[in-house]
Amino acid sequence: MAQFELVMPKMGESVAEATIIKWLKKPGDSIELDEPVLEIATDKVDSEIPSPVAGILEKILFDEGQTIQVNGVIAIIQTGAAAETASSPAPAAPTAFKPAETAVVPATASSPVPVKSESGKFYSPLVRNIAKEENVSIAELDAMQGSGKDGRVTKEDILGYVQNRGAKPSASATSSTPQATLQAPPAVVRSEIQAPAVSVSGGDEIIEMDRMRKLIADHMVMSKAVSPHVTSMVEIDVTNMVQWRDKVKKDFEKREGEKITFTPIILEAVARAIKDYPMINVSVNGTQIIKRKNINLGMATALPSGNLIVPVIKNADMLSLVGLTKSVNDLANRARANKLTPDDISGGTFTVTNVGSFGNVMGTPIINQPQVAIMAVGVIKKKPAVLETPQGDVIAIRQMMFCSLSYDHRVVDGSLGGSFLRRVADYLEAFDPNRSL
Repeated sequence: MAQFELVMPKMGESVAEATIIKWLKKPGDSIELDEPVLEIATDKVDSEIPSPVAGILEKILFDEGQTIQVNGVIAIIQTGAAAETASSPAPAAPTAFKPAETAVVPATASSPVPVKSESGKFYSPLVRNIAKEENVSIAELDAMQGSGKDGRVTKEDILGYVQNRGAKPSASATSSTPQATLQAPPAVVRSEIQAPAVSVSGGDEIIEMDRMRKLIADHMVMSKAVSPHVTSMVEIDVTNMVQWRDKVKKDFEKREGEKITFTPIILEAVARAIKDYPMINVSVNGTQIIKRKNINLGMATALPSGNLIVPVIKNADMLSLVGLTKSVNDLANRARANKLTPDDISGGTFTVTNVGSFGNVMGTPIINQPQVAIMAVGVIKKKPAVLETPQGDVIAIRQMMFCSLSYDHRVVDGSLGGSFLRRVADYLEAFDPNRSL
């Protein structure tokens, strides 16, 4: 018999850690090849981790609720020689098994932070690692009010504590360097702004946010704090688009086995406009502007739970309208069935959200960081409009739609934001009603 180290796999771009939600197996249980062993959650998606070998689960190294770095060993599986040979090689990780306390936390000059303090509080490897690097004492950790399960201190708790602790300059330093506050706005904002106290009456119902709602809330607050939001709006005559879709939708479904909605048509126009205005397809890293090579369009999708997720269509500018339609339908269906993979929701460079699906005329969406712009599409409604004809102006009933673009004013000025949005509108208004499938 041999021992196989089950590691936390990389769950997509920019995902460096994951939290164990539930162990599906317990020590002593038999495990088949590719059988799920545990459920994990990242800041993007929940997933099951299958075993790359068959064997018996010998040891679990981390409890439910703990946050683990990717490529860290999380369990030991006892295997036969054949199973060990057939297994895929483990990612870069320690080749010899070490206890969790020493395998994850690097050695430093400071005293190690114990897994449990004298007060009985539990600290995950990631929290202990941050505490050592930032010289946070056990007494300080014990005094923190954790937001995690059973009051545990999370990564966000300790990082917020460290940031606020370092954002309290002395009076002399503040008076002698008036620019210091401007250079560190996030720390000042976090230390000065407090959520208001909320009173609860006897008939009120208290509903605890689920994990995804907490992540969405944190992400939205962060985005508003990071980016100065500006919103531009435009009204678009989409009559040609609507008439073409009404004309071809039955034949399209019969030929492709897919229903065609307005979403892929709009995404096609967005991708074309991004190619015309590539500086809308960027991210900000400090004082650097990262101009993205690929056009990866996120489409905000409402889930049955009421939460929101943003699956991404990679290289959308290289897909035909049929390809976009199939990608939109596939991602939307798997999102609602909770079957998206981490790769499906990573790498987005621009996001489109359809507020019209809820009957809304327009919206002012919050930027999906680290992108710099997001476009909201309103409901399509019949309205009287003035048309210019060779015989003069006439009033006609047209299919009209509002679009709004929220953008990061650090790098996108009104000229770029407004011109890009107008270009999207131009492409939609010029849609060929005689276009072939």
